[in-house]
Amino acid sequence: MEFKINLQLFTEEKTEKATPKKVRESREKGQVLQSKEINSAFVLLGAFAMLSLLAGYIGTSVQSFTIHIYDEYLNLNYLFSDKNINRLTLIVLYNLFKITIPIGITCLVIGVLCSYLQVGYLFTTKTLAVKFSKINPIAGFKRMFSLKSLVELVKSFVKIIFVGYIIYRYAISQINTIFSTIMLEIDVIIQLMVTIAMNIGFRAGVVLLVIAILDYYYQRYDYEKNLKMSKQEIKEEFKQTEGNPQIKSKIREKQRQISMRRMMQEVPKADVIITNPTHYAVAIQYNPKEFNAPKVLAKGQDLIAQNIKKIAADNDLPVVENKQLARTLYDRVEIGEFIPPELYQAVAEILAYVYQINNRT
Repeated sequence: MEFKINLQLFTEEKTEKATPKKVRESREKGQVLQSKEINSAFVLLGAFAMLSLLAGYIGTSVQSFTIHIYDEYLNLNYLFSDKNINRLTLIVLYNLFKITIPIGITCLVIGVLCSYLQVGYLFTTKTLAVKFSKINPIAGFKRMFSLKSLVELVKSFVKIIFVGYIIYRYAISQINTIFSTIMLEIDVIIQLMVTIAMNIGFRAGVVLLVIAILDYYYQRYDYEKNLKMSKQEIKEEFKQTEGNPQIKSKIREKQRQISMRRMMQEVPKADVIITNPTHYAVAIQYNPKEFNAPKVLAKGQDLIAQNIKKIAADNDLPVVENKQLARTLYDRVEIGEFIPPELYQAVAEILAYVYQINNRT
């Protein structure tokens, strides 16, 4: 009896840290490291800080607006006419906008700044694409009971419990002060209530900030975990970016063949072939009208050296044996380079010998 196992059922565990390419692609898709709790905490603290700074301005604005309403409109016989109602609505909206706009701008700036510091500049439209998986009831059911949903639920409970506890403790500590306001003037009562509200707001903001810091570390852990890759994925990515090693090896081999063919085509132009005699061969060319020093046209070892000597024999080129010079030229001078000055004497003697045989000057 034969048992067939589908190896595709066993997925490789993702244990490797995400590559820069994976992080970049995820960022382009809108998957970034960001804690919304950071934004909420700083926006709340910023809003109450601005309220504290503008308390005098807001109080004066509300007071003058209230007096204006009582003096100008509440004594009118035709207050509820269309004209007066429309005018009163515009005045209320204008004053409300004038009072709240500094706080609104502060919250907007802080929110944008917090997002920028966490994410940086990012503009992508991929998050707006329609994903049918989001409207899939089965997938939605899985998201409802996922670990991330559980963490968000626990986080909400923690915020409610801690913030509620802080507000409760502070309110209890101020209960006598609150009851004593019955005997105070209205402006003193308002000032006291504003102070209590500010203290509650700042305390709640600090608690939310602590929760936000913890949430940020969790979000970073979750973000890095979701981006982790398997070793096979890293190999596939390497193949895509760097190319298949086998293909690159074939390309390099083809380049070597082309370079070798081009070098062999230059051998017939040489004036002399200096050999080891069996292991090395170097083709030298010297043309005083074009350059001031001899140049290496080709060089090779073992089989390549034998091919160079074969081409030399086919083209009746002189072959001179000089073991030390052939080895030195092979090691120190690249193809297409001129020989160094310290080898001028040795090469010149060989060229003079060759020219003497060929009756050249």
